[in-house]
Order: sequence, then structure tokens, then C-alpha cells
Amino acid sequence: MFEEAQYFAPVATGDDGSVVVELAANHPGVSDPVYRARRNAIAEIALRHTPGEPVPAATYTEQEHAVWALVSRELAGKHRRYAAAEYLHGCERLGLPADRIPQLQEVGDLLAPLTGFRYLPAAGLVPLRDFYGVLADGYFHSTQYIRHHSVPFYTPEPDVVHEVIGHANALASDRFAALYRLAGAAARRVETEEALEFISKVFWFTMEFGVLAEGGEDRAYGAGILSSYGEVEEFRGMDILPLDLAVMGTTTYDITKYQDVLFRAASLSHLEDVVGGFWATCDDEAVFRLTAGAVPARVGS
Repeated sequence: MFEEAQYFAPVATGDDGSVVVELAANHPGVSDPVYRARRNAIAEIALRHTPGEPVPAATYTEQEHAVWALVSRELAGKHRRYAAAEYLHGCERLGLPADRIPQLQEVGDLLAPLTGFRYLPAAGLVPLRDFYGVLADGYFHSTQYIRHHSVPFYTPEPDVVHEVIGHANALASDRFAALYRLAGAAARRVETEEALEFISKVFWFTMEFGVLAEGGEDRAYGAGILSSYGEVEEFRGMDILPLDLAVMGTTTYDITKYQDVLFRAASLSHLEDVVGGFWATCDDEAVFRLTAGAVPARVGS
């Protein structure tokens, strides 16, 4: 069974109430006791959050703010070269701080008057139906930790750079925010796990790793591409297929490496018509019809 965000480090709560983030043996911060303690503390404030209350603030170090400033500066330059115009419009509207990590409450306060979206803190894995369902209400689950300072341009898991630079800038766009809401409504509407998985894969190949044609070249709008220092330079060399709901919804992807199969919308309007139209009306029967006889894309070939 596919699970959204299965690449998150597991979070465990001990009998004494202590919270421990279980980093993998090859995680850049696994041997750093200070980083591990910070990860545990940040996960704990997310677990203690009460819905409806302000998002608790994470205490970041100067070193962590420096990582954000470095990555933010480098990504901004790459966005000017590779990002879709509507994403850049969202960046301009939102005006994220470039010199420090913004708090999730602060990001929500910036987004709310623009598109109505706010952020919810996540300690780690969020079940598929919960993650997507709240999008319909204008909420986005987000981690608060940042990658280890030893590898500022790499993270084995989605951190606040991905969640905020990647997604919040898109959520500042009326047109992209509308697509997120439609995805959430679709996730709530379907009943089977198979249909929910299909919807999540379409989301993956669009709002996470989507490409569209613009000005005679491929431009990225997916948060996964636009928050990755390396992938944003490489995506144009990948196998880019035409937008196809059946293929996107049945293609298995590898989260541990750059995506070598992407899907291109002919324009933002094309994305809204095909994917937005699907999310606006789909039910379990519609997904079943699409999956029947669908031929997934060949990944990693």
C-alpha cells in the first residue's frame, strides 16, 4: 500500500511522554546530538498542537537560519530561470523572508489574506486522507525542521524549505491554491483506498513535480522540483510526457532519487481544465474507469 510521505523519519512517543525522531543510519544529522535533540523538540511541539490554536513557534539557531538564507538565495536565482510565471507571481505576492526561517504561523498570516490558506504543524507522516482532505478547507500540513547544516543543498526528507519555499509560494497564487483545494475535495469524496491513491499520484505528478510549457520552453511549477537545488537544474533532461490522468495515477515513482518521468501541461489553463476538472468531479467509479487498461509510464528505465 502506497503511503504519502513514507520518506518521513518515524516519530515515536515513549511511555514517559518523550518524543523521539528515528533518523535513518545514513541521515546527515544522525551523529549530531544537538541536531537530534532539536528534531525531537520540534516534533514534540507539532504533536502537542491543538487544532484551532496558533501554530507553536519553533526555536531556530543562527546556524539553521543561515542554512535557510543560503538555500533561499540560491533557489531564487534558479526560480527566475526555471519556474513558471504563476509560481513567480506567488513568490512576489507572498514575500517570504530571505534571511531567516519564517514560523508556520507567520506563513499562514501572509497567505490567509491572499488565498485563505493556513499551515498546520506535522511531526512526520500524515495519513493520506488527512493530508489531502484538509486542503479543501485551506490548510496545509507542514514540517517545521530544517535540513542538517552539513549538506545545505540536500535533504532526505521534506523539510521547511520544501514545505514553505516549494508549497507556500504556490499557495500564494489564486490559481494554484484553487487546484490544491480541488485535490482536497476529491480526496474527501472518494471512498476506496485505491481511488485515494490515484488522486495522490496525480497530485504528485502535478503539484509536486509538475511541468508546463511556457514561452517555448519547459517551466516547473511543482514544489518538489522548485525546492530542490539539484533537481531544478536537471528536470528538463528527464523523460517528460504529455499530461495524462490515467498514466499519472497508475505510475509508481521512486522518492529516493530525482524523478526521471515527468508530465507536461500545455499551459496553466490546460492543467486547470484536465487535472482541476478531474478533481472537481471525480468519484470512485471515475477512477476505476481510468485505471482499467491504463499503461503506467516506465520509471527508471
